This record gives sequence, C-alpha cells and structure tokens, in this order.
Amino acid sequence: MNRRRILTPQRLLGIAMAGAILSGCVTSRVENIRENTTGIGAGEGIVIMAKSYHLGNETEAKFIACVGNSIGSGSTGLRVVPNTEFVDALFPWFEPRTAPAETKGLPTLMSRPGVAEKIKEKGIRYVVWLDGDTDKVAGGGSMSCAAGPGGGGCFGFAWWQNDSNYEADVWDLAGLEDAGTVSADVSGTSFLPAIVIPIPLIARTQNKACNALADQLKLFIISDEAV
Repeated sequence: MNRRRILTPQRLLGIAMAGAILSGCVTSRVENIRENTTGIGAGEGIVIMAKSYHLGNETEAKFIACVGNSIGSGSTGLRVVPNTEFVDALFPWFEPRTAPAETKGLPTLMSRPGVAEKIKEKGIRYVVWLDGDTDKVAGGGSMSCAAGPGGGGCFGFAWWQNDSNYEADVWDLAGLEDAGTVSADVSGTSFLPAIVIPIPLIARTQNKACNALADQLKLFIISDEAV
C-alpha cells in the first residue's frame, strides 16, 4: 500500500527555504592596479572621501563609514581621520567644487598658504577617493497577502539581484602622486519565500563589498611592493 505524503504548510516552507538557500549565491571580485610603491609610517593616517556627488546620500555615507571602520579595526588597523574633520580643517580646498580632480593639481594645492602645514598637522599620508554604488539590477516572482476572520498570511516567492560596485583611487600626499586603484565588484541574489509567513533570505552585497574593499585597501597601502 502506497502512503501519500501530505505537504503541510510547514513542510512547504521548509522546502522553499532549502531551495532558496541552495540557489542563492554571492560572487565577488577584488582587483588593484598599482602605479607607485606605497607604505605608511608611525603616526601617519588616511582619509576616505566621496569622489562623486551621488555618494552624498545616507546609504553611501554609511558605506564610506563602513570602509573606514573596517580599515581602522584589528591589530593591523590604520589610523583613519574622519572626512568631515579633514574637510573642515582644509576648508575650502576639499569641498566638492574645489577639490582637485587629479593628482596634477596637488602641487598647486600644497603650495597654498597653510595647506601643507595643516595636512602635516593632521598626519594625512593618503587620500582615498571612493566612488560607486549598490543597485538592484534584476528581480522577479510574485507575492500575495490576505487577511480574514480566521487569520491571514502571505503566499508566493520573490527574488532580486543587487550589484555593489566600488572603486577607490589612492593619492599619496607625500609624493604628490597617484598610488593606484582598488576595486570591488560584488553580486548577489536575495530571496523571499512565503507560505503564511515571509522569510527573507538577503544577500548582503554592500556589506561584503565594504569588507573586501577595506581588506584590499589596507594591504595595498601598507605594502612596500615595487612597481
């Protein structure tokens, strides 16, 4: 006699979650292009700046703070000067409209009265210009929710893909030159299965991009690798 297995809501939810976990993935690629040798001495620090205006929103400001916190943590952490403190100290030369667009403008900037002295006082060796964002690039599925006298719930399955792409240009203020570029590209798919209760399974691409970029930046800066 064949027994028919009844798929209860709990069992269906378990199947949906297992399928989502098995199907979901996060891929990442971290690269760097070195233009000059780097290294950092005792008492020297870095500042992380937004390269373009769209990084002024709250989400991307948090990403900059995340990179800074990650670079500054641990036994090998670097000293990170808050960008607001740096901009205020160098006012108005690192405001969005007056900041140098490339290293060619550094000698002129450093020759302005008080600029070199203030940078030395703050102990800034590197300015890291951060650019990029996190975007939803695809998605699908459907979800419906209803409520009634006997209760309510949601049924369906939805998914979406986020891409987090960030690039950091490293300027060496000691040599007034471009040290190189570090980039992180992270892609991940999130799932939302629902059988009565929605269970979000989130691919945290921005957080992974933050940690990957920070780790690579730290290695890039402290390295004395020759070009």
